[in-house]
Amino acid sequence: MKIINKNGSDTPSAGRVAILGNYSPRRCGIATFTEDLAESLVEAGSDVFVIAMDDRPESYNYPDIVSFQVMESELKDYRAAADYVQQIRADVLCVQHEFGIFGGLAGSHLLELLERVSIPIITTLHTVLRNPDAHQMRVMGELDRLSSRFVVMSERGRDYLIDVYGVDSKRIDVIHHGIHALPKSTKTAADRRTILTFGLLGPDKGIENVISALPEVVKEHDVEYVVVGATHPNLVAQHGESYRASLVKLADDLGVSDHVKFVDKFVTKPELAAYMDAATIYVTPYNKLEQITSGTLAYAVGTGQAVISSPYWYAEELLADGRGVLVPPRDFSAIATQLNRLLSNEDTRKTIASRALEFGKQMLWPNVAKAYQDAFRVARPQRRAPVSRIAQTGALPQLDLGHLRTMTDDTGMFQHATYAIPNRKEGYCVDDNARALQFVCMALSASELPLDQARGLAYKYLSFIDHAFNPEVGRFRNFMSYDRRWLEIRGSDDSHGRTLRALGLTSRLAPDLSSRELATELFDRGLPAALNMHSPRALAFTTLGVIERLSDNANGRTSMLHLRDLSEVLESSFNNHAVADWPWFEDSVTYSNAVMPHALLAAGDLLGDKIKKDIGIEALKWLSDVQTDDQGRFLPIGSNGFKVRGGGRARFDQQPVEAWTSISAYSAAYRITGDANWLELARSAFGWFLGDNHLGVAVYDTTTGGCRDGVHRDRLNENQGAESTLAYLMSLCEWKQITKSEVRRANPIVHSM
Repeated sequence: MKIINKNGSDTPSAGRVAILGNYSPRRCGIATFTEDLAESLVEAGSDVFVIAMDDRPESYNYPDIVSFQVMESELKDYRAAADYVQQIRADVLCVQHEFGIFGGLAGSHLLELLERVSIPIITTLHTVLRNPDAHQMRVMGELDRLSSRFVVMSERGRDYLIDVYGVDSKRIDVIHHGIHALPKSTKTAADRRTILTFGLLGPDKGIENVISALPEVVKEHDVEYVVVGATHPNLVAQHGESYRASLVKLADDLGVSDHVKFVDKFVTKPELAAYMDAATIYVTPYNKLEQITSGTLAYAVGTGQAVISSPYWYAEELLADGRGVLVPPRDFSAIATQLNRLLSNEDTRKTIASRALEFGKQMLWPNVAKAYQDAFRVARPQRRAPVSRIAQTGALPQLDLGHLRTMTDDTGMFQHATYAIPNRKEGYCVDDNARALQFVCMALSASELPLDQARGLAYKYLSFIDHAFNPEVGRFRNFMSYDRRWLEIRGSDDSHGRTLRALGLTSRLAPDLSSRELATELFDRGLPAALNMHSPRALAFTTLGVIERLSDNANGRTSMLHLRDLSEVLESSFNNHAVADWPWFEDSVTYSNAVMPHALLAAGDLLGDKIKKDIGIEALKWLSDVQTDDQGRFLPIGSNGFKVRGGGRARFDQQPVEAWTSISAYSAAYRITGDANWLELARSAFGWFLGDNHLGVAVYDTTTGGCRDGVHRDRLNENQGAESTLAYLMSLCEWKQITKSEVRRANPIVHSM
């Protein structure tokens, strides 16, 4: 939804702002604040998109400025909202934060949204607790990590952020609660004076304290205490109107019913202005002192009221320097004394009101909107770093096997997941168990996985592959149902080659002799069938498996002959399809693309064959150009149409396996040629996993240790299957090895897909 600037231009002069919070007609202070802030920012020239928090399934009849809604209890809505924020290309996200308006422990669902956006986040804290519990402290720590800046509405709030939560003072802006200017006063002299309190009604508001003070006041002055506001909706849902009824009864018991008026409604701004204009004294007699802000008090001070208040935190600050009068909490006698004093002394009232009005000029919404825009401008250069820069500094995620273990049972690794939940209906496949075996060996070799853990996982995956081998046809079966029934006699050529690739590495890097021996035996039994295949992808996988066997000097002469034969077929495939503007192995670019130039490059290097090396480099350079967008980000070929010679390319669905095979190939090229450009390409491809993509959203899920299955035009594929998760885990292992310079240059094998 686009907001047209008041000057008629559709080009925002002050940035595109997404605001997250409650919104009118939902009835609460934050909803009113968010509405006023949004409208004021539009008036100030910002392009505003509001994301409203819902607390009921039927939602609300929102105005057009609300362009997205989040049900507070639905985690998926927070993820969708993050995708939406990226989609509209907002410059900043301004969050209205109160623990109770978001789902999860201490509102932790909000973090799911914030983790997924890369734009600067400015968090306005409507509550700053001095004594948070453990859950609130954890959420605040995450907010500190994810937010570029904080906005608080008082100096005390700023102090608590620094002292209690350790927030850097340079990242905190104090911007007062906004208020609307009142129209020119129409107040006339009246015999009966008005004492006013407004806001949503609830026991903490302390209305009973003022009613209890009235018997002493009415002895000296003819007053009416006007209480404006509906009871808080949450209180009505739990206890009905019991609090309001108790106040009515109290007034009746004290004999002051004729001096108390309840306006039981959520008043409009013009109505509120009229009540303010008629007020002689404004009172906020709150019982709880731990209140860091109050929109009602801000409104009273900002519009120049003479205020009497209990000394809650915000009141102490706002009413300092003679801008109001403080009385002890729950002390109706003190309230009566001060009411009588101010009602009897018009000059004192006017002095207090004048000081408040002068202070309140900074609180007018146009000034508040400008202060927010200034905070946005400071934050905009602080856009969270793309992953390529994170990787460059070495600040990499820890290796997390949580989702790998979730996806693994006694049989092997499940093929698919529904969200992060294993999908048993889809069963297992040898492809993913081969990938899992390959990852375990890589992690063990890189000292990322302890030996005992590696052995336990490797046994499961290797046992699955052993069971998958069908000796009658010399091929590996691929698909197995959840009830352990093989669904075919043999799998595809590509799955066969991929399995040989993993077995070749396992024969060298497995955690113990038993695993190495079995991997070697299975590799030797499966190799003859692979030598007669025609798929260049299957041949490339097999080639890399043979190279792994050669690196262990096992069966050296025979393996070298196999390597020469396999690489010759790959070279022929390139020569049969390549033309000047299409230096490729097939007439289309489909999946696991980088494995073909990778295999030919590695084979040429090992064989000392310059032609094969040059072809591998040429094809990989061309592929890297195809896979880089205008901003220099990694942009893998999408699976929805791929890329066909003479035609266009699919941008979506982008698959994690493409990032992994590219990282592997780029890393091999770097080790073989020493050209640092390949290292930069590998870094960019790894960054794709953590948010350096067109959505600016992490594909890797830090909460599960899994990886989402793909990147669509406007969202992520939220399923976290085996292929995607293993692609990320192997990429992380590979990148850690590169950054540690632990891979020996004498062995330029890169652990490919």
